[in-house]
Amino acid sequence: MNDALSSAPAQGALRILSAGPGVTLQDAGRHGLLRFGVTGAGPMDPLAFALANRVAEVPEGSAALEISMGGVELEAVDAPVTVALAGGAFRIALDGQPVPAAARLTLQPGAKLQVRPGSVGAWCYLAPSGRIDIAPTLGSLSTHTRSGIGGPAGRALAADDVLPLAGPKVLPGGTMEILAPFLARGGDTIRVVLGPQDDYFSLAEIAAFLAGPWTISVRSDRMASFLDGTPLTHAGGFNIVSDGIAHGAIQVPGEGYPVVLMADRQPTGGYPKIATIIGADLGRMAQLRPGTVIHFAAVSVEEAVAARRAEAADLATGWSLAPLVRTDLSSDFLLGCRLIDGWVNALAP
Repeated sequence: MNDALSSAPAQGALRILSAGPGVTLQDAGRHGLLRFGVTGAGPMDPLAFALANRVAEVPEGSAALEISMGGVELEAVDAPVTVALAGGAFRIALDGQPVPAAARLTLQPGAKLQVRPGSVGAWCYLAPSGRIDIAPTLGSLSTHTRSGIGGPAGRALAADDVLPLAGPKVLPGGTMEILAPFLARGGDTIRVVLGPQDDYFSLAEIAAFLAGPWTISVRSDRMASFLDGTPLTHAGGFNIVSDGIAHGAIQVPGEGYPVVLMADRQPTGGYPKIATIIGADLGRMAQLRPGTVIHFAAVSVEEAVAARRAEAADLATGWSLAPLVRTDLSSDFLLGCRLIDGWVNALAP
């Protein structure tokens, strides 16, 4: 455990009780440093991350827990705090009682919150209604484990880590379901803009790339999604002068299998990039699990911009909060409630 995180101040904290692999702290990312060889990191699913922060009523880009399919269990320390969860269809339980996959709830000190993988999705975001009060690295809390920077000493979260919170808040309404239809990003087609090195491939190979099918490999992680399928053939060799790598760039190394570069991508690369996933589809790509079969569709830059604007509109006004209606009340719970406060004998005079 990192000593810097070992004691919680009076204003409150989150304590990690257990964490599977790949559970990290991520904020909006470490920007402006790629030219120095520093990867930006940040969330795998920017849309779900942004929604969790917005529902938690914290500034845009604030640090949140990014929860992998390894899952996490945590509790509040010293003071109650409201948290918002959004992402894939994870199984969430508060003290053993199920909670919707997208929800806002208040953790009382000692209450146990469990987040486990569910039917679909690879990432879930937990945003506290308060600032995670640990020192940033190069201006960001985002964790990049390969270079050992960000988060708690550059590593993933682990049992007994304590994350101090500055100004934790209790938001009104109790447990609320987040109604956000735009999080249900179904379909197996990922939109891309061709290039910047699509001229390294013949028109037939570009058509084969778009048609697929491609299967997401079990080797995939925060750095890249590796795709299995029929390998592509380069028309002009497979080495280029190394240049910058954008989030979502799709490299094709010499063996011909596309590699989608994700949040923890390397700053530069020397293989031709046949296409780049549009910003509005980055989260959908990230939420697909290994074994999923996908295809690509080429769109124009104008279409990509329009999709990004539609996503921003969804984030601004396309969600709401609804009180949670409990339907799983046990007989023991009901017997413990004061549903009546007396009785009347109808036969009495």
